[in-house]
Amino acid sequence: MVLADEFFDNGPDPENPGWRHWNLKDQTLFNSVVMGPMITRVDDGGRARVRMFPQRRHENLQGIVHGAVTLALIDISLFTTMHMIGGGKAGLAVTLELSTQFIGGGQCDRPLDAVSEIVRETGSLVFVRGMVVQEAHIVASFSGIVKKMAKKAP
Repeated sequence: MVLADEFFDNGPDPENPGWRHWNLKDQTLFNSVVMGPMITRVDDGGRARVRMFPQRRHENLQGIVHGAVTLALIDISLFTTMHMIGGGKAGLAVTLELSTQFIGGGQCDRPLDAVSEIVRETGSLVFVRGMVVQEAHIVASFSGIVKKMAKKAP
């Protein structure tokens, strides 16, 4: 189920059939400025997948994707998962907990995907787990908890 969201451009991506944009409407914020364009889809198994396209600016001194970039992708994936397969609006939520295990280095010559699923969803919490991968190469595994926030009155 894909919900409309006032904060994100989540329309179909014509350059990547079967994928949808996952970009903030406000291009001056972190996701756009640091991470760059991202796309998302729901895989056949019902898992949410968000993809970024690493560039030179995402590398560390070792020439691999910086751990902070991987962590940012993971954090963003919690919200895409909630938005794409859960019942929450991604713009009205906060990360409560994030646990990550780095397994291998990500390379900047191919897309980096966070693939995740909802373990449980309550009225106010979403429990997510997943992996960051580049094709068959595992970069990290993770789990996180997102709190859905009620929209504040004006």
